[in-house]
Amino acid sequence: MTGLSAARVLTKKGHDIIVLDKGRGIGGRMSTRTLEQAKADHGAQYFSAKSPEFKIFVKELVSNNVAKEWHLAQRENIRYIGTKGMNSIPKKLAESLNVKVNEKVVTIIGNTVKTESGITYYFDNLIITIPVPQVIELFANSRIAPTQNDQVVLSSIKYEPCIAVMAVLKQPTTIPNGGIILENQPVAWIADNFQKGISPLPSVTLHTSADYSQNRLENDLQLVSKEMLASVSQYIPNETIISSQVHRWRYSLASKRYVAPFYRLENHPIYLAGDGFGLGNVEGAFLSGYKVGTIIS
Repeated sequence: MTGLSAARVLTKKGHDIIVLDKGRGIGGRMSTRTLEQAKADHGAQYFSAKSPEFKIFVKELVSNNVAKEWHLAQRENIRYIGTKGMNSIPKKLAESLNVKVNEKVVTIIGNTVKTESGITYYFDNLIITIPVPQVIELFANSRIAPTQNDQVVLSSIKYEPCIAVMAVLKQPTTIPNGGIILENQPVAWIADNFQKGISPLPSVTLHTSADYSQNRLENDLQLVSKEMLASVSQYIPNETIISSQVHRWRYSLASKRYVAPFYRLENHPIYLAGDGFGLGNVEGAFLSGYKVGTIIS
């Protein structure tokens, strides 16, 4: 969301932009996966809109039938979801942008970046939107030495992990409004993707609590998946499960963020942005990129 948001603003200003994404498809944590004939959002589940800039974008999404309102029983404020899955939103952002997938940046040398595929790209300004621990690793591989102020910013940002399980079911659940937040349990969230209207067949997404994820992040994920599903059998009986998949989000939520929406390194034309800066979550990720885009002349 951050990189695409920044690229959208800068493209409108006439800059020549290239977006490099290490993933096989656009979306990052705004991910939607296909399981057999079903679909499941397994990253961000919904978002709200409070800032004027993001409200304008959300209005555009709704008017183009890319997003729609979703009213959770446990939340008063309006939430939004992608009408065909959450990844439909970054796909909308990416329209008319020069996005190259399967391109993982491995080093930064001078005003160039080199990717795992061996391609070199030149830049005047570089915006990095990956999680900060990956930024630190990239800088080490690139022999970029952050200043003391840079290091203070990098060390101020912390993330919590999350383990996601997606399951295809024989029948829809009876979860109210298609989503339920659980308190003080291994599984913190269950979404019925069929009820949300994004899947043609019944499917669910489970997200673990931060503590549970942290304690089991390096465990056998298939065993963790079984344990998670068993813990919510009152909502998802075992006999209704056709198949399941599990995914590890190592940097799911920025629990401690840098107060500003982005940061420019002191000695390099490199900007750091993402959900670890500013508001966090989906709206904060969008705003982070938007703000970077507006200040680059």
